Amino acid sequence: MTGYPAPIRRLIRELSRFPGIGEKTATRLAAFILHASGEDAKRLAESIMEVKEKIRLCACCFNLAEDNLCDVCKDPARDREIICVVEEPDSLIAIEESGSFRGTYHVLHGALSPLDGIGPDSLRLRELLERTQRHQVKEIIVATNPSVQGESTALLITKMFKEKGTKVTRIALGVPVGGDLKYVDKMTLAKSIEFRRGM
Repeated sequence: MTGYPAPIRRLIRELSRFPGIGEKTATRLAAFILHASGEDAKRLAESIMEVKEKIRLCACCFNLAEDNLCDVCKDPARDREIICVVEEPDSLIAIEESGSFRGTYHVLHGALSPLDGIGPDSLRLRELLERTQRHQVKEIIVATNPSVQGESTALLITKMFKEKGTKVTRIALGVPVGGDLKYVDKMTLAKSIEFRRGM
């Protein structure tokens, strides 16, 4: 970064704080911003500030929202007796884009990871428990990621709600549609055998 004027060095330093953005990518982005029109740069700055000022967590499911409730929780056509539990809002969006789920969601904002200091109290599990006590919930679908942290979180949720008598299911894990078995990793194949279903 030596050789750049101080404002550009500062911009590169700030951009490189983004996940997945190294110094080289940050330098390219800074150069793009530098050559953009003043109007484009202003729109970028305003959109960043708008997100910080207007976006909050939904009071019900903890999804990202502009109002007190997110669009899913405001939708009266949603089946409130089924809650799909996800780790992050981007997982919720992926499920929504599939168009296959018409229930509601609960966003944990993370997964169990004791080595990183993320325990049950760091997640929105207490709120999930309170929510199921307030409303009649027939099923909780656990849609955490198929990682060690996601599996640990899924096991904890299953244990929490089995004791309460609530039906808990886990999203199926296995071979992707259109996939070729010879290219699928061992763990995915093992899960696909474990979670096989009748024909």
